[in-house]
This record gives sequence, C-alpha cells and structure tokens, in this order.
Amino acid sequence: MDASRNAGFSLVEVLVTIVILLIGLLGLAGLQGRALTAQMEAYQRSQALVLLKDMADRINANRSNAASYVTTLGTGAACPAAGSSVASIDLNEWCNALMGAAEAQSGVGNVGAMVGARGCITQTVAPASGAPSQYLVAVAWQGLNSTAAPTITCGTGQYGNEALRRVVALPISMADLN
Repeated sequence: MDASRNAGFSLVEVLVTIVILLIGLLGLAGLQGRALTAQMEAYQRSQALVLLKDMADRINANRSNAASYVTTLGTGAACPAAGSSVASIDLNEWCNALMGAAEAQSGVGNVGAMVGARGCITQTVAPASGAPSQYLVAVAWQGLNSTAAPTITCGTGQYGNEALRRVVALPISMADLN
C-alpha cells in the first residue's frame, strides 16, 4: 500500500466531521431562538389572561355600575387618575397593570406586562327590560411573530402590522335583577 496516496485522508475526514457538527450546532441555535420566542409569546398570553380575568371579576363585583367601565386603556403614556368611584379606581389599577407597573426595572421602567398592552371594555348589548346587558372585555398586545390578524378590534392600528396584534377577550352578561 502506497503511503503517499493516503496522506491527508484523515484530515479531510476531520474537516467533513467539523462541517457536519457546525451545521448541527447552527440548527440547535436556531431551535433555541424559536423556543425562546414561543416561551415569550406564551408568557405574554398568560399575563393577558390574568389581566382579562381580573377586570371581568372587578366588573362582576360592581355590576350595578358596569356601564362605568366602558373604555379603552393603555393607549397613552399615563393612566387616568383614580377618582372616588369604585369603577374609576378599578380602571386606574387595571391600566397600571396593563402598563406593567407590577414589576419595574431600574433604567428601563415598567416591565411587568405584555409589549404594548391595551385594554378595551365595550358594551355589546344595551340593557333592556328583563334582558341582560352584555360587555366584552379584551386585552390586546404586540406579538413577536406574525400570525392571522384577530377579528376583535381592540388595539387595531396600534402595532404597525395587524398580524403582530394578539387579543384575548371575554364576554360578560349582566342580568337585570330589578
């Protein structure tokens, strides 16, 4: 067997192995990036559901003044001042939660909520004699990846691309107990 014909053959095998290993590592890095994005999307959705349920419970506890809750929050730099009514206090606290006031980071500000959170409360059916009034509580935020645009209008036009807008909503019925 001629030794000169086999010279360098092991080096080529090592180079091919390194290239294959690098491709695998790049694939793992891409997978890790997608996993982090999916984890952040899931975190934001869970935070939105907590805030959605919080406001639905507040409206349910103050059902005689449910119409006072109809508003859109989280669209400005500051939340509306809390007045003396239970509804205005609830709306102020919910707005602060939407703006991330539950957790602050020095130099950055509020970081305890979703990206660009908005809260919308609309009356979908006005109260009628013997019929319940209905409200829709919705929380919108900006997602990280494009998906289908939601049909609920909360936060429409706020995120540049409607495919980045995420919305969770909960309908509430208030029976006329008079």
